[in-house]
Amino acid sequence: MSGPLLGVLGGMSWTSTAEYYRLLNTEYAARRGGLHSAPLLLHSVDFAPVAAQQRAGDWDAAARDLADAARGLERAGAGAILLATNTMHKVAPQIEQATTLPLIHIVDGTARAIRAAGIDRVGLLATAFTMEEPFYRDRLRRHHGIDTITPTLEQRADIHRIIYDELCRAHIRPDSRDRYREIMRDLTDRGAQGIIYGCTEITLLVTPDDSPVPVFDTTRLHAQAAVNWLLEHNP
Repeated sequence: MSGPLLGVLGGMSWTSTAEYYRLLNTEYAARRGGLHSAPLLLHSVDFAPVAAQQRAGDWDAAARDLADAARGLERAGAGAILLATNTMHKVAPQIEQATTLPLIHIVDGTARAIRAAGIDRVGLLATAFTMEEPFYRDRLRRHHGIDTITPTLEQRADIHRIIYDELCRAHIRPDSRDRYREIMRDLTDRGAQGIIYGCTEITLLVTPDDSPVPVFDTTRLHAQAAVNWLLEHNP
């Protein structure tokens, strides 16, 4: 290995981090060939305290904890940080400030794929925090000119519950898949030209075939952006 390691800050939840690990390695191997696998470090946090901080609205405490983890990855030899979660990008600025490393932002890779598809208005499926707070939608709009349609209050509650009560626990239910399909049809009827799978667990439940319009899977797109960085720095 001739270049720096990718520092993956995961565990939020372990189910999606496992998918990240699979995607990072399959993408890297596909592009490098042979027996190559992604050179990375993984810090997997305990999600229960982070989820409690989310519920309490104590984002400062969450930011401090994740910043400490990012500093640990930097000390261990990471050359960039991949924050393997959509929701906790709410505290991405604090994590960026905690180290000298670049942070591969999940919104930016997703937005590039959306614009490459000629789309500028998308529906967003995510945790309630990501759908309702401005940090995600504002970055899409200000940095990339993409407008976002969010589900109704009742739909947001169902999406959020399914993520935390089922997908984060590796429970996959057909009736929950049907509910997500129904919500995506409604977002399309309201003018969404595409759908962002804006929580890293969602790809465990639904696929592009479940949506009537193009899908932008943030987990896969984020992993691809990270492999781009690895290949640039590990010739």
